Amino acid sequence: MGHLFALGWLILLIAAINIEAKKKPSINTSTKCLGNVMRVDVGPLGGKLLEVGVVINNSAILLTPSLASQCGFSMKIDHLGNAMIYTSLQNCFAQNVKDEAFTTAFQLRFHGSQLAEDEIYQMAETCHYTAWACREIICDHNYMEVSVKRAAPDNYVLPKNPIPEARAMLGHLQRSAEKRPIDAGFRMTTITFFTPAEKVMKVIDAQRSGHGIANTPKRLVLRSPKTSPETYTQNVAGVPMLVVKTSTVFEKKWLVTRIDAAAACPIQEGSVFFTADTITWYLPRRIDPLISFGQPKLLEVYMGIDGQRLDAAEIEARRYSLTVTDTYIISVIPIGAVGGYYKSHVQDGQYHISYTVEPMIEMFWTEDATHEGTRYKVFFPITTPLLPRPPQVTDRESLHTERVFKLELGYFCPDVALVNITFPSEVLSVTECRARGINVLEHMSPNSSYKVFTLEVPFTDPVVQQTSQEGATVYSLHLVFGLVVLDDFAPFSHAAYVQATLENIVPPSVSGGCDYQNFYVLVKYGTQGLNFQTAVGKQILTQSLAQQYGFAENGTHFSFVVPSLQIVDTTCHYAFLVILFMTLSTSSQAVELNLETNTIIKEFSVACNFISSLTECFPNGTMTALAVKLESVPGLNPSQLTLRDPTCGPTYSDERYAYFVFTGNSCGTTRKFLPNMMMYENEISLPDELGAKRASNSEEPEYELKVSCYYDINTTYAVAFQPRQRRNEPYAENAKGQLQVAMRLALDDSYSVFHRVEDYPITKYLQQPLYFEVELLTPASPEVSVELENCWATLDQDRTSRPRWNLIINGCANPVDQYQVIFHPVWTDARVQYPSHFKRFEVKMFAFAQDQEDLSRQLFVHCDVMICDARNPLGGVCNGQCMNPDNGNKGIRLKTIHLSTSLNYYGI
Repeated sequence: MGHLFALGWLILLIAAINIEAKKKPSINTSTKCLGNVMRVDVGPLGGKLLEVGVVINNSAILLTPSLASQCGFSMKIDHLGNAMIYTSLQNCFAQNVKDEAFTTAFQLRFHGSQLAEDEIYQMAETCHYTAWACREIICDHNYMEVSVKRAAPDNYVLPKNPIPEARAMLGHLQRSAEKRPIDAGFRMTTITFFTPAEKVMKVIDAQRSGHGIANTPKRLVLRSPKTSPETYTQNVAGVPMLVVKTSTVFEKKWLVTRIDAAAACPIQEGSVFFTADTITWYLPRRIDPLISFGQPKLLEVYMGIDGQRLDAAEIEARRYSLTVTDTYIISVIPIGAVGGYYKSHVQDGQYHISYTVEPMIEMFWTEDATHEGTRYKVFFPITTPLLPRPPQVTDRESLHTERVFKLELGYFCPDVALVNITFPSEVLSVTECRARGINVLEHMSPNSSYKVFTLEVPFTDPVVQQTSQEGATVYSLHLVFGLVVLDDFAPFSHAAYVQATLENIVPPSVSGGCDYQNFYVLVKYGTQGLNFQTAVGKQILTQSLAQQYGFAENGTHFSFVVPSLQIVDTTCHYAFLVILFMTLSTSSQAVELNLETNTIIKEFSVACNFISSLTECFPNGTMTALAVKLESVPGLNPSQLTLRDPTCGPTYSDERYAYFVFTGNSCGTTRKFLPNMMMYENEISLPDELGAKRASNSEEPEYELKVSCYYDINTTYAVAFQPRQRRNEPYAENAKGQLQVAMRLALDDSYSVFHRVEDYPITKYLQQPLYFEVELLTPASPEVSVELENCWATLDQDRTSRPRWNLIINGCANPVDQYQVIFHPVWTDARVQYPSHFKRFEVKMFAFAQDQEDLSRQLFVHCDVMICDARNPLGGVCNGQCMNPDNGNKGIRLKTIHLSTSLNYYGI
């Protein structure tokens, strides 16, 4: 049975709200049981705000700072937004089972500007702890807690004002009373605080003052906020410590007993010392306010971080050190070591950082007079004084030759953001910088300990100032980075100035011309001489090709000649066709490539007009046309061009032209009578749907080429022919082929993913839809189609077994079936080339009537299909799905093909 102590007065003071919480949070949570303390990790929060409460009887109580310190809760959030919630196992709201199992129910409420509504999540966590010492002390961020084993007198009547000689006996009674627990009739009445002066209070008054006082089945728990007026400071071995000492009186009729309890926790000032690289923490080995009798014997010492113990290997790996002397327990932690984190600050407009780490020291000692053990645990958050960290700007000068400034700004903690950059003429946000080509990026170190910003500014941007010197240009950039510390929204800035001087470079210049036979190209070197490579069309101007083109060079220039009948980036056949059939502007392009960077530094073209024919008209009515891709329509794909009839495409095409062959009575060709002649006319263009789509996505003009042929009306041609009798009649030859049909079961009605063979039998629930697909695999010919004739289900793999339920009869759904088959249409897509080769239908999962008591048996689905001549469906099923069954099957049944699939079914 669980126990909850000393809460009646608390619930009266706090409004409990019934809430409806989510079962699973959108943010990760985990729980660690750390001895007599539980830690709940939540996060990262991602900018959300977290409120923590506890749940009792389905009602949530918000943990305010005062309530948290009174009841044994604390929380911290690190630089990455991860929250750590610490709670004593004996907190006010814990469900305590025999002082062995402790359960605390939390409510986590997440809210923030980015959430449409608050997210609420409840979780109950349990920790088991049985290794209780006679006394256990916890020093947390905001409270001190002491838990002692309760004791009772052996029915001694204690006088209200004992004489001095009885005081020794009273101490003896208290120690011997620990042999058995206090009887249930005892109740706490008063508590005396030693400050060090005595201050007597009723227990209920002490609770109202912020102290936590409670009985558990075997222990007395006392908890005081560190800011309580009932605490005082005492110097212990030179270390200031916060002390609370109490004596609690229990009464039962004529019996009175008393339990003393004390806690002492170190204060950072006077116990922690800093150097430039390390943090040193001194904790007294002997804590006098906690020693009652004799000399303490230290048996165990542990070091940890965030409440979790570290073993010797972990301490060494993190470069920590733990030393035990006769007077102190000394912990040394390097600044910046694993386990802590840096935080950004702004002081007097300058950037500073601090390092925070939370070491833990846990000790266990006994006193030689009583041999009673004390477990002492200290959570001790330490933050260094502010350390100045002026930002540094680094200019990668190696990129100046690429005419760009690349700056690195760092190093910052992860909680710093770059907001804007101020240039002499304007202020740009990070988004505005990126929009105009100034690349701003944020980089994190591999362990997320620091952040660096990079900035790339092209020399061509207006914010870069240019001045000329003799033979060189100076590029300079003045800027101020505007930054902010996110947690505190504290702004600060950093100014920078960078400069680059580049030698003036004159690029190569190109000129050229052409005549009816050749293209002539002249290249003049720039200031860097012949440091580039030349390509003509798509071919590099190699030594052999240069010799072919009559290459000549004199140290400052070179020239070469390209014959007009040789366009280098095509085949000779293509060049011949271009020259022969077109009246067009034929061009030769040359591109210089930088040998080191392979970057285009100059591009040009030379063009001349040559006469050629686009259309030819033949006496037999055949017409040919050549449609050439023009410079005004660079996005045109010639293979998509058609004649007026969209089905009449080019006979041959490539990336530069399309070649059409057609007759005067085909492809939408029109005829018009003129005086003494007839004109046949057609036109070449993109189909309407492609033309409209291209017009909406491009500003290029429409492509349209008219083709005309003229024939004389009065011209007479003599045609002779000689008939010859046919030698034999045509006949069809019998042959054998293979038909292959498959039936599959799809996962859904998209018919895109199917169950594999190894998945069968497949388990389905009653009324769950089954999506079947039948496919004709071979032959892959559009001249045949597959049709469903009959489909039925049995309980056995034998297709002739009984019972049997018909799903499809003569191509139609079973008319007496309550849940009739649904036929799904098939459309052409990436998998379906011929829709006539597929049939798809849907069936609701069912069970046979005699099988209602056993819904775990298998069900087999069988189908007979008919292969039909798609060009000549003669009736019946071949006329289409669910035609009149009375017409009979007149299709070509090449073979009766049987298909089967097995399923498991379960009732709901």
